[in-house]
Amino acid sequence: MRMTPRRLAIGMSLWIPNLFSGIRIRRFSDDWTHATVELHVNVFTRNYVKTAFGGSMSAMTDPYFFMLVMHQLGRDHVVWDTRGEIEFVKPGRGVLTAEFDVSREKVEELRERARGGAKVLEWFETEITDARGDVVARVRREVYVREKKRVTAARG
Repeated sequence: MRMTPRRLAIGMSLWIPNLFSGIRIRRFSDDWTHATVELHVNVFTRNYVKTAFGGSMSAMTDPYFFMLVMHQLGRDHVVWDTRGEIEFVKPGRGVLTAEFDVSREKVEELRERARGGAKVLEWFETEITDARGDVVARVRREVYVREKKRVTAARG
């Protein structure tokens, strides 16, 4: 069965770590260039002072840049998330949203840089906002891309 954006969004929303963390994937675009993720702050996802737990905000941003890159590149590349940074701007309450964008042009640039098996590290950035549109946190995620050895060898 082919993985479609809709199937992945549903599957990721039902995945136990996301489900019990209040994380819902609202959508992946059909061309894999965009994703929208929400965090519902509730008794299970808030901290001691009843605002969004920082770990939950980090988890809601963890895999989405690498997934967008991976689905656009296809099976000839190794792609994974290597590290992340988060700057907390203000307390998060209610429903928080993060938007992830990876353009086709950026993916083509990564493909060219990774040609021949080169290791490529690229930072992506997003903001987590509350229902009023106020920025709650700024997030950076580093994605690793490398052409698979079998592809490099075949081109050899």
